[in-house]
Amino acid sequence: MLSEPLVYVVALVAAFVIATLASPVGVSGAVLLLPFQVSVLGTPSPAVTPTNLLYNTVATPGALYRYWRQNQTGGALTRVLLAGTIPGVVAGAIVRVELLPDPRAFQAVIAIVLIPLGAWILVGRRSGPIRLRAAHINSVVLAVIAALVGCVGGIYGIGGGSLLAPILIGSGRSPSEVAPATLASTFVTSVAGVITFVLLSVEHQGMVAPDWGIGLALGVGGLVGGYTGALLQPHLPEIAIRRLLGLLVLAIGIRYAWLAWSE
Repeated sequence: MLSEPLVYVVALVAAFVIATLASPVGVSGAVLLLPFQVSVLGTPSPAVTPTNLLYNTVATPGALYRYWRQNQTGGALTRVLLAGTIPGVVAGAIVRVELLPDPRAFQAVIAIVLIPLGAWILVGRRSGPIRLRAAHINSVVLAVIAALVGCVGGIYGIGGGSLLAPILIGSGRSPSEVAPATLASTFVTSVAGVITFVLLSVEHQGMVAPDWGIGLALGVGGLVGGYTGALLQPHLPEIAIRRLLGLLVLAIGIRYAWLAWSE
């Protein structure tokens, strides 16, 4: 276990690196930081979930500001995503506290979420005959998908952007449109998620509220890293970023599957 001063430094540096890597494809990096919190920083369950959401609320404005400076805004796509993810993340937070407080059950959820997500990102093609046209997913269907993703995000503490980004990019939308929209959705839904967990902590014993120190340290690193990643996006090959993220996410998912079923 890291000492208290060191844990904040490690959290800040790790968040900076992960956010720099993830923000070019519209992911805040929370999907990678949650297992890092559990294994390295020692954040207890279920407080690790709202701590990850706190990271999102502090970190994502850096990337959003840079995308805004580059005239990249999500527009109508952002509003559709928010219509689904906000109620979804509230429902997910309640499920996390009421039904999944056990670490082993949570490890299984991590594996179930990360393994298919990592495979999706890793094997997805930049272009190809099987890609769907973005117009085939209308606003109502997108809102329903966003609600389901928001619920999973509330359970896992990722805000939903890391699931929505590969779905939207895989459906044919451009990363330049998807990235600001999913990050904006991640920010707003994470704020809703943190508030929900704080309210739930009033009625529940144990570690339900976020770890404010670790969450803020992660957030500051992510704030700078997110801005850096958004700044670098026009100069980075999308396919290389997708492959690296896919490998990392898949490896983490397999590790937590092993932890869940070996105990």
